[in-house]
Amino acid sequence: MKILANDGISKTGIKTLEKAGFEVITTKVAQEQVASFINTHNIKVILVRSATKVKKDVIDSCPGLKIIGRGGVGMDNIDVDYARQQGIHVINTPAASSESVAELVFAHLFTGVRFLYDSNRNMPLEGDTNFNGLKKAYANGIELKGKTLGIIGFGRIGQAVAKIALGLGMKVIASDKYVGEAVIRVDFYNGQFINVDIKTEPIDDLLKHSDFITLHVPSQNGYIIGRDELKIMKDNVGIVNAARGGVIDEVALIEALDEDRILFAGLDVFEEEPTPAMRVLMHPKVSLTPHIGAATLEAQDRIGTELAEQIISLMKNS
Repeated sequence: MKILANDGISKTGIKTLEKAGFEVITTKVAQEQVASFINTHNIKVILVRSATKVKKDVIDSCPGLKIIGRGGVGMDNIDVDYARQQGIHVINTPAASSESVAELVFAHLFTGVRFLYDSNRNMPLEGDTNFNGLKKAYANGIELKGKTLGIIGFGRIGQAVAKIALGLGMKVIASDKYVGEAVIRVDFYNGQFINVDIKTEPIDDLLKHSDFITLHVPSQNGYIIGRDELKIMKDNVGIVNAARGGVIDEVALIEALDEDRILFAGLDVFEEEPTPAMRVLMHPKVSLTPHIGAATLEAQDRIGTELAEQIISLMKNS
């Protein structure tokens, strides 16, 4: 049985599948050729991340497809309900990348509060001629400890973010339409741990009280943070989006940065992927990464292994 891992899969995942008798194809097929490739090569399973879309047109064109797998959490690039109505299994790996995304959030937060996004651009250009000037320019950093982190979206990733924040000594406020409260376990050495109960709050309260805000929500119709929400926030708040492009109004965000109402932004996702707006890419107060939240070796190993185990289980029981 053939599997097309069109957006890649870890070596561990490939070995697990091959050991179970599957043939894994990792050829990158262009979106417009996906359906044809599936039919020509008698593909039974397609695995994707965020790049490849498996919508109604592909599903209708591929009657032999048995499983659609998403390496990651959100499945907005798949017509999940429609696929299941056609008898196709749809699987994902919701827990595999939580820690990786959470750590990237704090990479952006630390970068923002110590101006690393700008310092790393300017030190190679001016470090040998304007060292003291740069030292003065970046001398007003702030600490994360004791500050309030607002987490919009309190699922697995949001809770992983909360765990790191608590370990740093931050205060945490969370908002989620579907999660009322969560117990965050923070582990220490020798098996010691503490549990912290966090009840979610209305989003307006989060916007008013947070020193930093991070988003962990699926794709939305409309913005979670637009002009009105930016006006509610404290001055000099830092904002991180490692969730989905389109949940923040980037035009309004840039305006707020230009007006010095927002201290910095950290963006791993963009409204116009894979060609983000140049105003965003060139802005001196924006820390940038190219949608790499789940792109750690550990997360990719977990994703590949989890997908492989689910596929093997489904096909054995079918």
